[in-house]
Amino acid sequence: MISFNEDAKIFTLQSKGFMYQMKVLKEGHLAHLRAGHPVPDPDLSHLLRPNELPDCSETGRDKASFMDNVMLEFPCGGIGDYREPCIEVMDNAGHLACDLRYVSYSISEGKPELKGLPATFAAAEEAQTLSIKLLDNLLGLEVTLFYTVFEDLGAIARSAKATSLKDKLFIKRFLSLCLDLSSSSWDMITLSGAWARERYANRVPLHAGKQRIESSRGESSHQFNPFIALAEKGASEDSGKAFGFSFVYSGNFLAQAEISSMGMPRVVMGINPQNFTWVLEAGESFQSPEAILSYSEEGIGGMSRTLHDLYRKHLIRSPYVSKKRPVLINNWEATYFNFDTDKLLGICREAAKAGIELFVLDDGWFGKRNDDNTSLGDWYANEAKLPGGLSRLANEVNALGMKFGLWFEPEMISPESELYKEHPDWCIHIPGRSRTLARNQLVLDYSRKEVRDHIYSMVKAVLSSANIEYVKWDMNRNLSEVGNAIYAPDRQQEISHRYVLGVYDLMERLVSDFPNLLLENCSGGGARFDPGMLYYSPQIWTSDNVDPIERLKIQSGTSLAYPPSAMGAHVGDVPCHSNGRITPISTRGNVAMFGTFGFELDLTKISKEDLEQVPALIAQYHKCNDLARDGDLYRIGNIFTDNTWDAWMFVSKDKSEALLEYVQVLASSNTPSRRIQLKGLKEGFWYKNDETGMVLSAETLMHDGLDMWIKGDFSSKVIRFEKAKV
Repeated sequence: MISFNEDAKIFTLQSKGFMYQMKVLKEGHLAHLRAGHPVPDPDLSHLLRPNELPDCSETGRDKASFMDNVMLEFPCGGIGDYREPCIEVMDNAGHLACDLRYVSYSISEGKPELKGLPATFAAAEEAQTLSIKLLDNLLGLEVTLFYTVFEDLGAIARSAKATSLKDKLFIKRFLSLCLDLSSSSWDMITLSGAWARERYANRVPLHAGKQRIESSRGESSHQFNPFIALAEKGASEDSGKAFGFSFVYSGNFLAQAEISSMGMPRVVMGINPQNFTWVLEAGESFQSPEAILSYSEEGIGGMSRTLHDLYRKHLIRSPYVSKKRPVLINNWEATYFNFDTDKLLGICREAAKAGIELFVLDDGWFGKRNDDNTSLGDWYANEAKLPGGLSRLANEVNALGMKFGLWFEPEMISPESELYKEHPDWCIHIPGRSRTLARNQLVLDYSRKEVRDHIYSMVKAVLSSANIEYVKWDMNRNLSEVGNAIYAPDRQQEISHRYVLGVYDLMERLVSDFPNLLLENCSGGGARFDPGMLYYSPQIWTSDNVDPIERLKIQSGTSLAYPPSAMGAHVGDVPCHSNGRITPISTRGNVAMFGTFGFELDLTKISKEDLEQVPALIAQYHKCNDLARDGDLYRIGNIFTDNTWDAWMFVSKDKSEALLEYVQVLASSNTPSRRIQLKGLKEGFWYKNDETGMVLSAETLMHDGLDMWIKGDFSSKVIRFEKAKV
């Protein structure tokens, strides 16, 4: 998978359908050659355009012109390359220039861990890792670049480690990935939005200058997801070249494509340099988070399926990754803060009769929490609401044949809480400056171990006090006034990153101490839906908006980078609490089948007709979830370009089963049925339609299509196909 041509000084990294090459230049810089379809040529040095960029190693006459145009693997600032650099380091004299030259390399089997950081993993037979050491002699700075190639996937995991060999240094910028390309004929795809409309897909042509997305909010954010894609002009869902870039990190990030004056794109990704400085004492190292580069020649859909497989096989560690998740019901939209034990058990009795398997108690169970103004940080049961505490409630729920789960918001503190009275300095704050509230809460300073230790001791005590088998971990506000009274002035700009490392520390403790716990992450809905969180939890709450029509865009956009098995998706009440829309419960259920599946309503108050359909929806989930969880996703409709309908398919790896889900958003009169062409089936196979019993060839279903005829706005249909003998 990884080789080095000693004569040409070329590294070749090759996996399924993907080849990546780089070259050590005479002057020691590490240049990028190509990334794309595998080719047999042993030496492709001509791709560096030697006639246009003559060698500058002897005279140095045109070094600046050379550095500003050559394709580089880890570009440095201050030495003539005026494009976006990956690294900026300030020495004690205040100088920022850095010049990294090649030293050595090594190749190892498998994938090393990144201590304290989420990262992909692989056994020795599944991957190889290339480590390349670079050195700036003047600074005494060593940088090691890591490239892991996964044998069966067109993807490479990249990261970097900086080590100071002699003096104190200040890292101002340290990105994880750079990809220089030779042609600007690409479109850039991003995922953007806000609360209740997360990860809408946007596709625009690259143009001269910089096109960037970023977060400086302390988390990956509702506004932009740490993912971008480059799709060649004309590339579709099913054909054409596409690169995917995904950042395995949950804090401030930068992802950018820049077109140089010579028309060459440079893509960079990593920790956002804004308000970031890391002090590196002599002998210390700093490890960047990991970035994923994926490649497909089967269009945007192929890129997505590569990322889905990578995350399911090499990132999500939970034992639930390949297990059917229990059908849950969450009481938030059913009760908000207004509940007691009897009210909750009333919902649970109805849920148990319908076949629901897990009850999740949301916000309001702790401290004196009767609204969102108090008690975050006071993690003990409010026995005025819940006589006998969580143990009694969990036992009662278990007696109904259901599991019991619990909501936490461990990163937050309310000014009106016992914890704040005891430790007002434990929140992130700048001494002397007023503390900005959001949702009337502040953020705990997880850069401090004593804060993490105290919170975790309370969380662990709660989880040990009752049979709690699921945790929903929430985070409902961004960071502001980032600082504290503990760190030295030159380390204040480390806090945002140290905060994220602190979150990872707590989640690692949680999944280590409770290995069978089903952990779902959440951040005001989907503000922290990123690969870093998937390392700790197999599913993330996709959005607080459970309206099935708006969920079409949210879930479709999310699926560009993330597997449906990771998407928390529930059947909500009507009118929808987010937008007031009324939709059939069948469509709410069919759209929720895309993800983990559950309910977000009060079964004691919904209509008799809707209640009668709940067992059938649950039975459909049990019948179809293996396909939706582990199968390959094929998007058929594009809700972003035609909002009248949407459709998608899940196909088993052996192509013997398939699931088609179709939603008709807007019906029209006096028009023919919509004929849609299926995807992902195996030519030569015949398939039985479970709905009609009709048996048709894969060729007919994919080339001629299937007529979808259903009446009414917001109507939907789910059809299962099985391989048939003819």
